Amino acid sequence: MSEPKAPTPAPGDTYKGWLFKWTNYIKGYQRRWFVLSNGLLSYYRTQAEMGHTCRGTINLATANIAVEDSCNFVISNGGTQTYHLKASSEVERQRWITALELAKAKAFRMQAESDDSGDESTPPAAGQGGGARNSEVQSTLRTLGSKVEDLSTCNDLIAKHGSALQRSLSELEGVRLGGETSEKIRQVTERATLFRITSNAMINACRDFLALAQAHSKRWQKALQAEREQRVRLEETLEQLAKQHNHLERAFRGATVLPPSQSNPAIDSKGSVPGKGDASDEDEENEFFDACEDVQEFITVPADPKYHRSGSNVSGISSEMGMDDGTTSLDEQSMASNPESPQSQEVVPVRKRRTRIPDKPNYSLNLWSIMKNCIGKELSKIPMPVNFNEPLSMLQRLSEDLEYYELLDRGAKCQSSLEQMCYVAAFTVSSYSTTVHRTGKPFNPLLGETFELDRLQESGYRSLCEQVSHHPPAAAHHAISERGWTLRQEIALASKFRGKYLSIMPLGSIHCIFEKSNNHYTWKKVTTTVHNIIVGKLWIDQSGEIDIVNHRTGDRCHLKFAPYSYFSRDVARKVTGVVTDKDGKAHYVLSGTWDEKMECSRVMQSSRGGENGADGRQKTVYQTLKAKELWRKTPLPEGAENMYYFSTLALTLNEPEEGVAPTDSRKRPDQRLMEQGRWEEANAEKQRLEEKQRTARREREREANRSANPEEALIEDSISDSPLKTEEVEIATEPSETTDKSGHQDSYKAMWFDRCVDPMTGEPTHIYRGGYWETKEQGNWDSCPDIF
Repeated sequence: MSEPKAPTPAPGDTYKGWLFKWTNYIKGYQRRWFVLSNGLLSYYRTQAEMGHTCRGTINLATANIAVEDSCNFVISNGGTQTYHLKASSEVERQRWITALELAKAKAFRMQAESDDSGDESTPPAAGQGGGARNSEVQSTLRTLGSKVEDLSTCNDLIAKHGSALQRSLSELEGVRLGGETSEKIRQVTERATLFRITSNAMINACRDFLALAQAHSKRWQKALQAEREQRVRLEETLEQLAKQHNHLERAFRGATVLPPSQSNPAIDSKGSVPGKGDASDEDEENEFFDACEDVQEFITVPADPKYHRSGSNVSGISSEMGMDDGTTSLDEQSMASNPESPQSQEVVPVRKRRTRIPDKPNYSLNLWSIMKNCIGKELSKIPMPVNFNEPLSMLQRLSEDLEYYELLDRGAKCQSSLEQMCYVAAFTVSSYSTTVHRTGKPFNPLLGETFELDRLQESGYRSLCEQVSHHPPAAAHHAISERGWTLRQEIALASKFRGKYLSIMPLGSIHCIFEKSNNHYTWKKVTTTVHNIIVGKLWIDQSGEIDIVNHRTGDRCHLKFAPYSYFSRDVARKVTGVVTDKDGKAHYVLSGTWDEKMECSRVMQSSRGGENGADGRQKTVYQTLKAKELWRKTPLPEGAENMYYFSTLALTLNEPEEGVAPTDSRKRPDQRLMEQGRWEEANAEKQRLEEKQRTARREREREANRSANPEEALIEDSISDSPLKTEEVEIATEPSETTDKSGHQDSYKAMWFDRCVDPMTGEPTHIYRGGYWETKEQGNWDSCPDIF
């Protein structure tokens, strides 16, 4: 919403407009309607409140006005009233400062002169200040002249009446009276004479002052006129500088691919800023970012117009930049969705998937009673009730990475590896879009639990996840598409509860291989942080850096997920990145947010310049073509807030299906009970499954110990026949944890994945060995373990 422009103040008018006022640490800056009149600055929540409710007033006569930065300023009376204010632009801030300074000077003069005339005029505008002051001086001179004339009249009357009094006293002296009476009359005559002399001296001094004021009035008028002209010139210069500054900000900082609707530094729906303020505005919902810029690694500016002339010209430039076979699909129509292309056509699903799940019950819970004894522990080792879960397992959450699989389909058709990198980067960012509102914890998968996502007929891909380790928890994932790409990953979670927030650090690499080009990409995930664990509303943030590497060509993409900051004026959840070739030359700049969309701009030229970074080095300036949209988040289904904020895909993940493995997450009873709203039964079932898993692990460890130490196994068998109590036998036979050659604890062997060293990264990982889908076709699941 555009801000209404405040009118330029003029004599007799009040100065009104919108400003952002700091309220408190929770709400930050709030939009308020301010009115400046008669030396008083008042504010209201809305314009409609002006008729009945004033939220606060400060007298400018004793106030101090201080400028903090380009848009912020502070007004304080030295006591309990302090207003921290922010204007929408530097020009607007200067208009307010000018009006406030003039109002302060006027109020101070009125207070010093004790003038209670009730003048309701407001300070004059910048261009009229000198003329207004001339009028004030002339008015003062006229008033003084009038008073002196009054004094002169009084002097004449005093002289006239004094002479009459002296004549009367002289006549009294001629009367023969007693000596005492004559003495009294003489004293009265002397006092009357002294009074007349004093009155004459006072009137003469007033006449001298008026003559001096009149003699200097022309000089004062010339000085005031020169002051007015100089002030006007300075304000015009300042306004031009402010406009140039804003233009430079848009060119060098604000024009980093983001649209104007997302690059507004003034307002954001999720921010809150530390500072000082009143508590009366805490019930507002609008929140505001303070002005403190996050350090940017580079600057983008629009490229020279010569690069936008024609397709042939751009193609030639692409060849000069070393692009594969000079393709320009990211700058041409292929970047946009082509309604005639097969991948963009709406695919009619083979089966109708569900669009709703039962609404989340409204259960009250006390998180602190559960978490207070868990500070510093790993999240996977904390016994959590289902009250904090969502009815999906971690395997299903991992499968949600494929929600925007179309990006990989489009990437598989790219002729240029650099263009393909842009789609892979957008796919990487899109996997976080489902987490923005998902504060529920997914179920920890049981060891051996699997989840299949078969969308072969609908979307051309199928996916399989398996929990391959319990301590540390790790899940292997393998997806393959008929469109020519394969995605595999093994993710282990390291999580720590720090009291106020929870940090989740995914470990492991993600691989994406395209069959046609044989391009092999790898990257790692960033850190997820859950804030306000104890007090306040839970919210999710993603922060860190991702390096996507094409191992065949050496191309790289460096993505930066900017952490949320109370002091950042930039858009929240921002992601920026640069795609470079093996020589380090930049070809594309990526920008967007991980919860909304990603865009891409081709780099025409790059140079060192611009402002210095935090480390003292100059930032790189990229001249780019117009941005093209790579990915945009699909809106959540209606009523998602009552369904754990599940996306359309997430709503179908736990839908019962025939023919899946008996270890599939869809068959997990505690998860199914929670989805149905039967949370008490789900908690009991969850405890049963966890105890069953512990028993199975102890049995595996015993078997592993038997195989490694046959002699101890014989002793254990003899102990089992002894008359010792069950508890004593348990203690005597409890083996230590076994460790395999790779340092991986537990002797469990995954059903569908083989543990090996990744040939690309050199990391120990699990790679799909095959056989799952063939087993599903045969319907023979006899080899699957009984985990539920």
